[in-house]
Amino acid sequence: MDKVTGPLGPRRAIAAAVKKLREDDGKVLAEAAQDLMMSSSKLSRLENAQGKPLPRDIRDIIRYYRIEGTPLAGRLERWVKAAQSRGWWTNFDDEVVGGLDAHLAYEVDAAVERVYTIPFIPVLLQTLDYARAVYRDMEHRPESDIEQLLAIRLRRQEALRGREGLDPLRLIAVTHESSLRQVVGSPAIMRAQLDALAERSAVPNVTLRVLPFTAKPAFSMTCMYAHFGYKDAGESDIVHIETHAGFFSVEDTAQVEKYRVAHDALAQASLTEEGSLARIHEIRDSMR
Repeated sequence: MDKVTGPLGPRRAIAAAVKKLREDDGKVLAEAAQDLMMSSSKLSRLENAQGKPLPRDIRDIIRYYRIEGTPLAGRLERWVKAAQSRGWWTNFDDEVVGGLDAHLAYEVDAAVERVYTIPFIPVLLQTLDYARAVYRDMEHRPESDIEQLLAIRLRRQEALRGREGLDPLRLIAVTHESSLRQVVGSPAIMRAQLDALAERSAVPNVTLRVLPFTAKPAFSMTCMYAHFGYKDAGESDIVHIETHAGFFSVEDTAQVEKYRVAHDALAQASLTEEGSLARIHEIRDSMR
């Protein structure tokens, strides 16, 4: 798989638009590629959001389908310009592996990120000491790697405070109660983490709900995932599921909507925001 070096939202928007233009024109891939004087593999990659689209290719496609001056042409030109930007995570190539590059590329320009986590605190709300303990004690990373990974963690969390040209990321997080009780590092680290969790979830663009042990089992409650939602009409929502083997994407529209509904159901089964905050304080006070 190609290394993802920039935001994926614009690439996916271009891919969907270019494929629809071809299909609406009644052309098969090989025929359109020949007319555009590009290889079938190149057009296929463009229609599957693989690799960085080139402005000249989009210019040729706009002319080929005779859509100059239309709103769609304007969107394609805007998307291809956005797709040229280089992601900040490319400065951490050695640490951004296992699909994390794609995850960061989805996250960087999403309007809202809906996450469910078990048995760890949501990444964007973790303290550095908590994250360090996960890398050290569970993943057994060397100290040299940990410092770079923590720098990535900090950079990601900045999105909750502000982003250039975009509103701050909206985070809607559901975390299983086990994440509050699982001792990571030490009781002292956990107390500090729970204090920080209460503080960080109080900002307007963050919603945190705790799914208690008493909740009935629900679809998607056994795996960690993020549902990324976008404002731009051309950028379709996507789900990224996290496993021990890395991340993988769910792009099918029906399946993505299923996860969207499932996340709402998890939130509905969870404690209220006030109840979640009370549970956080209760567990924090019990860790002596």
